Amino acid sequence: MPAARVLRGTLLTAGLALIGFGLHGLLNDPYITDPLDVLIWAVGALVLHDGLWVPALTALGAPLARRPLLRGWLIVAAAVTAVGLPAVLRSGVQRANRSLLPLPYLRNWLLALAACAALGLLGAAAQWWRRRGRGPVSDPPPRAGRW
Repeated sequence: MPAARVLRGTLLTAGLALIGFGLHGLLNDPYITDPLDVLIWAVGALVLHDGLWVPALTALGAPLARRPLLRGWLIVAAAVTAVGLPAVLRSGVQRANRSLLPLPYLRNWLLALAACAALGLLGAAAQWWRRRGRGPVSDPPPRAGRW
């Protein structure tokens, strides 16, 4: 039996075991009073991901296909925004428990985006530096079958 097949079988078994563990925890959690709410949330997340997130990234990424560093930065920025935006939007709300969301989330989100942009610029500068000594770079010839 090839090693790749054994690895795939092991990963499949581990993944199914983790899914089973998660479902067991979900169905036996005393704080979840209505499992239908969880199902509605999961379907909503799936619709958001497949109906909005992936098409938006595809539409934005297609024109940037020739600029992989910019495309990569936009994908990372979108992911950082998707994770950080709820905290950024809720950080100004006054509540009785002052320990909830106590950090400057807007500043931290902007710093994370700036750090990602700086890494992207460093990568672009490194590419430019490597190409600088090679002479002019021409575009590759078009492949058959592409529009």
